[in-house]
Amino acid sequence: MITLPLQRLGHNVWPVHTVMLSNHAGYPDHGGRAVPVDELADVIDALDRRGALARCDGVLSGYLGDAAVGEVVLDAVARVRKYNDKALYCCDPVIGDGGEIYVGPGIPEFFSALAAPAADVLTPNLFELSVLTGSHPHTLDGAPLDDIIAVARTLIAPGRRTSTILVTSLTHAALAPTDVAIAAITETGGWIVTTPKLSFATSPHGAGDCCAALFCSALLEDGDPATALSRAASAVYALLEETARLGKNEFALVEAQDLMVEPERIFRVETIF
Repeated sequence: MITLPLQRLGHNVWPVHTVMLSNHAGYPDHGGRAVPVDELADVIDALDRRGALARCDGVLSGYLGDAAVGEVVLDAVARVRKYNDKALYCCDPVIGDGGEIYVGPGIPEFFSALAAPAADVLTPNLFELSVLTGSHPHTLDGAPLDDIIAVARTLIAPGRRTSTILVTSLTHAALAPTDVAIAAITETGGWIVTTPKLSFATSPHGAGDCCAALFCSALLEDGDPATALSRAASAVYALLEETARLGKNEFALVEAQDLMVEPERIFRVETIF
């Protein structure tokens, strides 16, 4: 889901698969399994021996499949930081959506207690934000934007490395039902992009994964959260729009790759604080 977009944007990518699944875990069922922890660690060791970790500018983690995999992920992050302390760790805390957890036991706790404090960038959807902060999901969905910002900023605190929160699938009290929003929040500023909500017979899974990758890619290139937010939101919208036009229920990554790189419509950011 994220390798092609990152490569199409000009990044060398060393994908390390934490699971081998037939489809996105958000579907009612799937085939496959998590990659065994020792096998995953062996891949990381070999990449290190090849010098890949020493040349790495960023680490992006997403769906884990097994809580024990988290230790391997954080070990890889620590190794990369030994070579380059400025390397970004972007953590997409894949837990669930729509009030439903669809990952295995221990994974939400791993993200909350270990991964989130270690990450430079966190990219939760609104439900995942509620899990990470111990909030009740119904208190955030459709809440005033200021309340959502305040909750997100609790993840940027002393003792935590986190400097940027990207909240996807954001609905707030002032948002029209025909729109959807994405917000980037730091200690010193916050920005939001609002886009039209596209209609699908079956909503494609993976928009959050792709948005996390595109946002972190833009951050690595420019360093400005507001610019990264606009670029990521515009690219994801272009992907979704082409997916809807083609009548697909899976992201049209190949068909829309040029639109992703150069979206026809650029959404501007609004400063929220």
